[in-house]
Amino acid sequence: MRIFIAGLATETNTFSPIPTGWSGFKEQRVWFRNDGSRQPPVAGNVPLITWRRLAEADGHEVVESLCTFAQPAGTTLRHVYEGLRDMLLDDLRRAGPIDVVLLFMHGAMVAHGYDDCEGDTLAHVREVVGPQAKIGIELDLHCHLTELMRRSADAIITYKEYPHIDMAERAAELYALCTRAARGEVTPVTAYHDCRMISMWRTPQEPMRSFVERMQLLEGKDGILSISFGHGFPWGDVEEVGAKMVVIADGDRLKAEALAKRLGDEIWAMREATSTRHDTIDEGIDRSLSGQGGPVVLADVADNAGGGAPSDNTAILARLVDRGVKDAVIGCFWDPQAVAFCVEAGEGATFPLRIGGKCGPSSGDPVDLMVTVRRLDPDFTQTGLSGGRASFGPSAWVSADGIDIVLVSRRQQTFAPDAFTGLGISLADKALVVVKSTQHFHAAFAPVAREIRYVAAPGAIPPDYANIPFSKRTRPYWPRVTDPFAPTNALQEPAA
Repeated sequence: MRIFIAGLATETNTFSPIPTGWSGFKEQRVWFRNDGSRQPPVAGNVPLITWRRLAEADGHEVVESLCTFAQPAGTTLRHVYEGLRDMLLDDLRRAGPIDVVLLFMHGAMVAHGYDDCEGDTLAHVREVVGPQAKIGIELDLHCHLTELMRRSADAIITYKEYPHIDMAERAAELYALCTRAARGEVTPVTAYHDCRMISMWRTPQEPMRSFVERMQLLEGKDGILSISFGHGFPWGDVEEVGAKMVVIADGDRLKAEALAKRLGDEIWAMREATSTRHDTIDEGIDRSLSGQGGPVVLADVADNAGGGAPSDNTAILARLVDRGVKDAVIGCFWDPQAVAFCVEAGEGATFPLRIGGKCGPSSGDPVDLMVTVRRLDPDFTQTGLSGGRASFGPSAWVSADGIDIVLVSRRQQTFAPDAFTGLGISLADKALVVVKSTQHFHAAFAPVAREIRYVAAPGAIPPDYANIPFSKRTRPYWPRVTDPFAPTNALQEPAA
């Protein structure tokens, strides 16, 4: 077989103040041209590495196009998306006859003029390869699943885990399904079920842990080829925002639809049990000061770069300073100017520094501190998702009044303890560790944390799902309404 592989991804927060342009794809995070699968693993190329390894082991020919993954931010500029899409399509046309197309995209990419970049790309790919070639796409589970995507692809598979520790496993699943389909062994048909919900589901915790395990036990039995739960990305103002079940059956659409509804009903029944409690800033701080045996990790969920936030909100830092909290560490702040000042001052220097609060209203006010520069790194990295590395660029560790602060030049959420320890900061003696992340930190920080808490501080992705100001979703959803399945023609007022 001849297998075409490519990656084109970003997660779009349509409420973010940060535009996504060419530099977001080519300079800031991941950019490979025709050889991404041969590079060390990073967030954007893990599926391509898997596909090449499996295909070459099976004796297939691999044709590779671009591989890029921009840091989540605001809406992508139209000419940038079209340029990237057309680059991929040009490579596909030049490739000649193709048996299988495997794409890695996010599922929540929005560009000016394109609310469904993934569906648009898939539709264009289908026009090029024709009806006989098999097209599969791997998506982040924080995706907007559309009818155009379902109609254009033979197989849609999302991650099952949040944090996303299973990129390679899902890539292998997609490869197997699409190559089996190309050999005529199976006939995949895909069904959706709209759960009428907008929320976040953390898979390490019950009852979601058991639900994911049940999904996997159903795969490969009674004609069911694959099951995905698309959680949706709440901060995308598009018509299809929200959670959906995806079931792929072997030639039996009714069976796929029935199982998708059954599993969707299970998610609905767990809606209260799976909702995350969010502390106030002071509640989180109080919790960290009330015990011993390792640090409490507080997740600053609303200022997560991985959701398109600037990662320079200062609300928690300001409160730590106001309360005189010691033995705390917080990061990672996206503040290239502050990093530049630290580089200018040099390691060991003590001087007044203005931190954060630079990108807009969601960033809060800057915090002015007398800091000491403890460590500088011209190209600092941390452990990323699925075994890759994630770059912070030039970075600085500064301390002020018992608080250690990590400042970075490249916007990136905090994934792992080495975002701190890599600069020399010890976590063992800390009472409190604040991470700018929503959930991807969990896998790496859980082993070192006495407790993990989620804090609803101000920011660009506040976890107030009932009051996100959507203008394009017209179907009701929970928690904005208590019964979104009741007959209605428009969104109701938020439930009390």
